[in-house]
Amino acid sequence: MSGLEALHATALAMVAPGRGILAADESNATMTKRLEAVGVESTEETRRHFRELLVSTPGAEEHISGVILYDETIRQQSADGRPFCELLSERGMVPGIKVDTGAKPLAGAEGEKVTEGLDGLRERLEEYYEMGARFAKWRAVIAIDDVLPSTYCIDVNAHALARYAALCQEAGIVPIVEPEVLMDGTHSIDRAEEVTLATLRAVFAALLDQRVALEGMILKPNMVLSGTDAPQQGSIEEVAERTLTLFRQVVPAAVPGIAFLSGGQSDELASAHLSAMNALGNVPWELSFSYGRALQATPLEAWSGDEAKEPDAQKAFAHRARCNGEARYGRYTEELEQSLAA
Repeated sequence: MSGLEALHATALAMVAPGRGILAADESNATMTKRLEAVGVESTEETRRHFRELLVSTPGAEEHISGVILYDETIRQQSADGRPFCELLSERGMVPGIKVDTGAKPLAGAEGEKVTEGLDGLRERLEEYYEMGARFAKWRAVIAIDDVLPSTYCIDVNAHALARYAALCQEAGIVPIVEPEVLMDGTHSIDRAEEVTLATLRAVFAALLDQRVALEGMILKPNMVLSGTDAPQQGSIEEVAERTLTLFRQVVPAAVPGIAFLSGGQSDELASAHLSAMNALGNVPWELSFSYGRALQATPLEAWSGDEAKEPDAQKAFAHRARCNGEARYGRYTEELEQSLAA
């Protein structure tokens, strides 16, 4: 199997029908906030324990195709001594790794950010591949209001995403390309559509310039949504129709799949929007998910550091995974949500 064939096969496995990706790649600072919010002290062991609790959930592999890990986690072992990548692979889940070093203020552009982490990336990717990682993730953050983002911000982030993606493919690793137009703000769904279109156009132009093989990557974008504090929110059907209409214009058919981010949506809305898009269909790519909070928040609250509640936490995670697995077929409903929760 050639290098591109291997990348393509991995990408297809990541967006296999009925399955999607668990984003468990929160930085230690972010994970600390989430653990402390449920009364759990954040230590290397508690972070490891919660993540192992999720990926070892019985039946999780039916709906979870891959897991994005953080640098700390990929170097850890499960309770029985297996490296995390080995644990995931044995369960039929593709191991992945977050490789960016975070969004930093963009020089000369107040209120905007650029994601860093290209220095030394080639060597880090080689190390992660040896550990067992077969895909990676890099997130660009695009702030939005009536003026932002600037073309400058979009272009520098698109360039960084493309540089990262090219280095990943050189290392035999599938890049998840994540340009996130943030939900934060009062912007309308029309404004979100305008900015998302401009961002994706720039990203795919940069990917082609950097000779990235589209068959060996996954796109992880935002859905087209009104700002969180906007006075008017689009319906589930409108979000699905606008998102797919826009993506048909700008995402090449060669891309194997689109794994949407949840971006701060509620668990239920993230599932409902994905389901509505799959119900509409008529697109050349798999429409999947790569969710963090929308998969983890409920089980984390159920667990709250109590060993006796671990079965409840795993049940909550299995429930959310199954809801999104059904959404992959356009079969998620409120009735299903309630029946699975029972």
